Amino acid sequence: MTIINKDKVKQVPTKPGVYFFKNEGGEIIYIGKAKHLRNRVKSYFQNSKHQSAKNISMIKRIADIEWIVVGSEVEALLTEANLIKKHQPHYNINLRDDKSFPYIRITKEPYPRVFITREIIRDGSKYFGPYTDVRHLRRSLKAVHSIFPVRSCDYLINKKSIKGKKVSLCLDYHIKKCQGPCEGMVGEIDYNNMIKQVIQFLQGRTKETELYIKNQMDNASSIMRFEDAGIYRDQLHAIRKFKEQQRKVAADFEDRDVFSLAKDEDYGIAVIVRIRNGRITSREKISLRNIDESDEVMMETILTRFYLESDFIPKEISLPATPKNKDQLTNWLKQKRGGAIKLQIPQKGERAKEVRLAFQNAKLLLGEWLINRKKRMELVPKMISQLQDDLHMKVPPRKIEAFDISHLGGTNTVASLVCFVDGKPRKSLYRKFKVKTVDGIDDFASMREIVSRRYKRVKKEGKSLPDLILIDGGKGQLSMAVSALRELGLDYLPIVGLAKRLEEVFIPGSSDAQSIHKQSPGLILLRRIRDEAHRFAITFQKQQRTKTISKSIFHDIKGVGDKRVKKLLLIYKDLKTIAKLNPAKLQRDIGVSELIAKTIIKKAKLNK
Repeated sequence: MTIINKDKVKQVPTKPGVYFFKNEGGEIIYIGKAKHLRNRVKSYFQNSKHQSAKNISMIKRIADIEWIVVGSEVEALLTEANLIKKHQPHYNINLRDDKSFPYIRITKEPYPRVFITREIIRDGSKYFGPYTDVRHLRRSLKAVHSIFPVRSCDYLINKKSIKGKKVSLCLDYHIKKCQGPCEGMVGEIDYNNMIKQVIQFLQGRTKETELYIKNQMDNASSIMRFEDAGIYRDQLHAIRKFKEQQRKVAADFEDRDVFSLAKDEDYGIAVIVRIRNGRITSREKISLRNIDESDEVMMETILTRFYLESDFIPKEISLPATPKNKDQLTNWLKQKRGGAIKLQIPQKGERAKEVRLAFQNAKLLLGEWLINRKKRMELVPKMISQLQDDLHMKVPPRKIEAFDISHLGGTNTVASLVCFVDGKPRKSLYRKFKVKTVDGIDDFASMREIVSRRYKRVKKEGKSLPDLILIDGGKGQLSMAVSALRELGLDYLPIVGLAKRLEEVFIPGSSDAQSIHKQSPGLILLRRIRDEAHRFAITFQKQQRTKTISKSIFHDIKGVGDKRVKKLLLIYKDLKTIAKLNPAKLQRDIGVSELIAKTIIKKAKLNK
C-alpha cells in the first residue's frame, strides 16, 4: 500500500519542474518532469486501473516526494535527463550503455589535443559522439591522427612553456606526425586552423577537408616543397581510404541522424545511424531495460540522453515515432545546436527508407541478443535447474548470494557474503563486513543490518542484483533479511533461509519448511553455498579476533602473553564479565598466579 501522506501531494507547486519519488529508506526510485508539477504527481495516486504494472509496483513504495522548480519546460527536460543519469533510479528506463559512452574530445587549449574520453569536463572543450561502436570510434581517431599532425602528448603548451623551453621535440615531430608546437615550430593560428579541419572531418564533412588538403598539396608543389607535398598526398589517400569504408546511401548531402527502436517484452535496442555528406559514417546502438513505456516516451528518453553531452547535432533527425513533449525537445536541441533543427517522422521516400534500414539493424541486433540470451539459458547447469524446480522459481537462480553472521560470545561480530554463479564460487564477488550497529549476541539484528547495507550500496552503484539470496539461518534471520529488502523496495527478490539443525529451507510468508528431498542436487548446492559462507565468515572472525588479541590491554601485564590473552578472551566474552570475576576462579581458568589474576581483574574494572 502507498505510505505517502496525501497532504504532501497538495504541497507540490503548480509550476514546471522535476519531481522525485523516494522509498522508506530515502532512496530515489523515480524521477520525472512536468509542465504542471502538482497535476502530474496527483495523477499517480488516482484510479489505479489506468496505471501500468510498473507504476502500480512503484506507487506502493513511494514514501516521500521532493521537487525542483525550474524556469521552463526545456529546463525541466534537461534537469530530468541529468538527474536520471546521475541517480539511475530503479523505475526509470535503464539505458544500459549510457554509463560508459565514449566521446572524442578536442581540448580548449592554445594547442588543442584530440583523444578518446568517457569523462565530460565542461571547460570549453568540444565533444564528438557519443559512440557505442568502439571499433568505429578508434578507426575515426586513427584516421584523424594519420591525416592531421595533431600532437599526442599530454603537456600544457602555451607561450610561457615555449619561451621557457619546458617541453622538447619528440619522435613524432621527426617522423612528420606532429608540427612541433612545444618548441614553437608552428604558430597558434596555423595549428588551430588545422583543428578546424579536424572538427569538419569529425562532423563528416570530408569534402571540405579533401579540398583544403589538396590546395595545401598544390601550393607546396608549386613552390617546390616536394616533401611537404608528399605528406599532403598521403593525407589525401588516408581520407579517401576512410571514405571507402562508409556506405553511400543518398544523393543529397544533408547531415542527419536516423533513429529506430526494436522491442521484445521489457528489452529493447535503439539504433542511431549517422549520415554525413550522403554516407553512413557510423551506426550506434543503445541497449534498454525496464521499458514498460510507450514508444513516444522512449524516443524522448533516448534522444535526450543521447544528445545530452554531444557538441554536434545535425540539422535533421529522423524518427520512427513522435517523441513525447516534441516541442520542448525541439527547443532544447535548437538551443544546443545554435540553429534550426527538424525532428521528422518520414512516411515515404528516401528518409522513410533510412528509418526502415535503422529498424532492420535494431531488429537484427535485438534478435542476436535474444539468441545469445536463450543460449545462456540453455546452458544452465543441472543443479541450478533442479533448484529452480525445488523453489518454484520463474527464472533459474544462476547468481546466488549467501550471508552468514559470525561472532565470539557477542564480540567481534562480522558477516560474510559469498557469490556463486552457475553453481561455482565467484571469489572476486565475495565481501566481508563488520557489524556496526549491534551490540552483544543478536544474529537477527546483525543480519538485517548487513543485508540492508549490501543492497543499498548495490542499488546506489547500479550493479546487478542476484537471482536468489540465501540466508544462513531459520525463520528469524530470514524475516529480518526480508524486512531490510522491503525497506529498500527490493522485496521482490527471491530469498530463502537454510536452517542448520535439520537442513530445512524456509521461504518468506510460509511458516513450514519446504518439502525438498534431502538428496536433491538443488538442496546439495544450497548446503555447499551455505557452508562456504560459514567458512568465509569464520575466517574473517578469526582475523578480527587475532587483531583484538594483538591489541589487548592485558599484554602489558608481566606474565601474560598471547596464549593467555587468547584463552582469556575465548572463555570470557567482555571486560565487564572479567571485572566481576573472583580472583580464585580466574586463577584456575587460565592458569596464572593469584597476583596476576588480581591485576587482570583490576585492569578490566578500569577499562570496562
